[in-house]
Amino acid sequence: MKKLLIIIIVLIVLFIGYSITVTPSYKTLDIVHAIDKAKATLKNNQEIVVFDSKNPFNFYDVFHRIDEVSDQKVFGILTKPDNFGVFPIIIGIAGSAGWAEHHYGYLERYLEMGFAVFSLHSFKSRNVESTVGEQLSVTIPMVIYDAFMALGNLSGDNNIDTERAGITGWSLGGGVALFTAWSPIQEAISPNLIFAAHLPFYPPCMIIPDELRFTNAPVHILAGEIDDWVPAAACEELVEVSNMSGYDIGITVYPGASHSFDRSMDVVLDNDAYSFTDCRMKLSNDGVVSLLNGFPLSSPSLQKIGLAFCADKGAHWGGNKAARENSVQFAKEFMKKSGLNVRLPSFYELPSLRLPKYNEIF
Repeated sequence: MKKLLIIIIVLIVLFIGYSITVTPSYKTLDIVHAIDKAKATLKNNQEIVVFDSKNPFNFYDVFHRIDEVSDQKVFGILTKPDNFGVFPIIIGIAGSAGWAEHHYGYLERYLEMGFAVFSLHSFKSRNVESTVGEQLSVTIPMVIYDAFMALGNLSGDNNIDTERAGITGWSLGGGVALFTAWSPIQEAISPNLIFAAHLPFYPPCMIIPDELRFTNAPVHILAGEIDDWVPAAACEELVEVSNMSGYDIGITVYPGASHSFDRSMDVVLDNDAYSFTDCRMKLSNDGVVSLLNGFPLSSPSLQKIGLAFCADKGAHWGGNKAARENSVQFAKEFMKKSGLNVRLPSFYELPSLRLPKYNEIF
């Protein structure tokens, strides 16, 4: 028994030591190369937008020590229907695996409807390709900070109406689209500008804030019934408690759909991905995420340790034809019904423009 206890202690120490050694540093990075690479792909109706942001690991950093957090230049690609008129805008946020063809498909359809669109490149701005299986190199609080800083920067564009700005995102980006509606973080980062509509696709809903307070902007979650990456059940739980608190957050759960149901690929198992099916967390008013037993995920090392006990490894993702088709139509209708509808004079005709396809993106 004593030998077993010693072995367990040694394993824990080794695990903690390994976790610490591979923890990201969140230092300021030079993004000149990433911007140059992106510029080479631009179309006539596109431009690079570079703005100042930060690298907060968690919401605690935002609430209590943002001045100590490293600065970071971040860029996105702005696409306008043309250079005349004032357009509502939709900011898109990719998931943990980065931007893909189906993400750009939504932005292309919004562009055809007369919206300006902005693809936020938080990963490329930090020299990261993917966070699948680690969720540390770029975190949801970082991208939320980026999204609000992008909104502030776009408010200075005479062709953009940021009072009619929507945000949509997928998976990790869905978490950004969801939690940009959480009032405490919006007030801390962007007290004067809010998003007018939030459309999260299969977001990580397993974190419920102690302070259930959201902006009055419409929020609607699209989730897959058999998602074992970030479970739909957690989103239903969040919606229920939010509705009980007086916030009208909507949800649609697509039957038989997995994570990334709007992709065209077959459903496959990703052995590296975290599965949060049975994992639930809480978010304190101080901005600290912890497991329900109180274990804090307040640093990269502690998050690794906590998720080792709460989450499993191995989750499925892939397309579902019915869910994909329904979500495409819902996304268009949601943005129109949320007050972001394009206001054009009767004589105005939108030019025939398109976003670059995925294989044209850097």
